[in-house]
Amino acid sequence: MKGKAPKSTVLVVDDDRSARGPLVEYLSISGYSVMEASGAREALGFLPRQKVDIVITDLKMPDMDGITMLGRIKEQDPDVLGIVMTGYGTIESAVKAMKVGAFDYLTKPFNLDEVGIVMTRAMDYRELRRENEFLRMELSLKQGFDDLIGGSPVMNEVFSMIKKVADTDATVLIMGESGTGKEMVARTIHKNSRRAKKPIVPVNCGAIPGELLESELFGHEKGAFTGAIQSRMGRFEMATGGTIFLDEIGDMSANLQVKLLRVLQEREFERVGGERTIKVDVRVIAATHQDLEKLVEDRAFREDLFYRLNVIQIKLPSLRERVEDIPMLVEHFIGKHGRGKDRDIAGASPEVMEVFKGYRWPGNVRELENIIERGCILRGAGVITVAELPDKLLKKKDFHPQFTFRLPTGGIDFNNFIENLEKDMIMQALQRADGVKNRAAGLLGLGRTTLVEKMKKKNLTTAAIKPQKTRRT
Repeated sequence: MKGKAPKSTVLVVDDDRSARGPLVEYLSISGYSVMEASGAREALGFLPRQKVDIVITDLKMPDMDGITMLGRIKEQDPDVLGIVMTGYGTIESAVKAMKVGAFDYLTKPFNLDEVGIVMTRAMDYRELRRENEFLRMELSLKQGFDDLIGGSPVMNEVFSMIKKVADTDATVLIMGESGTGKEMVARTIHKNSRRAKKPIVPVNCGAIPGELLESELFGHEKGAFTGAIQSRMGRFEMATGGTIFLDEIGDMSANLQVKLLRVLQEREFERVGGERTIKVDVRVIAATHQDLEKLVEDRAFREDLFYRLNVIQIKLPSLRERVEDIPMLVEHFIGKHGRGKDRDIAGASPEVMEVFKGYRWPGNVRELENIIERGCILRGAGVITVAELPDKLLKKKDFHPQFTFRLPTGGIDFNNFIENLEKDMIMQALQRADGVKNRAAGLLGLGRTTLVEKMKKKNLTTAAIKPQKTRRT
């Protein structure tokens, strides 16, 4: 069936060339992408360089038996389907093969029609497993992204991008301010990928001194430098089969940028002080709060490395850009920190929500969570009020009220509009301060003298101000 795209990649392992050849030819004609090996060790050498879907192996081979080889292959890639063939067909060997995860078992001599039936069954099973994995991922995504909370248009774009790239091996670059949840996005991508059963290994490139980061990433051999009393595996090796998350990639030194570029291109490296080349199958997700394109322009970051990392870019919005998500985030964090453990927080007061919507959030979602946790601890039960908020949230320089005005089609009298707005703000402040000018001036960020002068100019008095009733919270 020439001309058709390969259904799967199949590795045929048999030390008997006369038996291996016809099988390889049959599978190739059937549309499979086929590799062959004359022994177990040769077959194991393929795996770091080539993704294999199905392994058909002889049981008895000089260098290593097929069951042992298949066990090692499954350790590296549990998704590989193994089919064991042997002329020594016994119940015992069949049981051993199934224990290490063999999908099926063929007894020599067999005809090629039998192979076709087994391969069809393997392909059907593989397709069913893929569909199940896809449905599980879809269900997971529909149920939410753990702590990734939001319903704003900008966050829906982020969710959509995660869904598209999660189950690929594409390198992802996550951009965003500190506290926007870059590591959370990386973990969500990993969790919803085919690599989810393998580890995700984080490395903060900005928190580790440059001279130690190379060893941290690539490991070192014994005696490579002072203090290297034994060989040590690096983070890339730890992440084999999974994902490595390189946080604050913009802080990486020029020397390490060159070495990282090689890993991205060749998927290989040497440990510090070592000569042996180590090949790895790792997905790379990087993140930074810096403008990498600007760093490239300033020659502080390699242009070729930037393009290697920037295959898929996910831009996380600041909390200021998605104010509409704040109520949802508040409820989520109250559920996380305010219920149980002798706490019973029902929510946050409307005044608190107004403060939250007007604050500039330099620490983004991380800062909001910290403030909610603090409020839950201080309040204990009931509703979080302004009294539980840190003073910095109430400072005028950090507070930007959400005010939207739509200009009428026919325009406005600007001076008259501003005059009336200023009067209204002063009267609201006086009302809230029960007519006490010092307190009203404080609410407006004005000096008392300035407030009094403005009141005189606008013919405002406190005569109509009614003291507010004390409210219990």
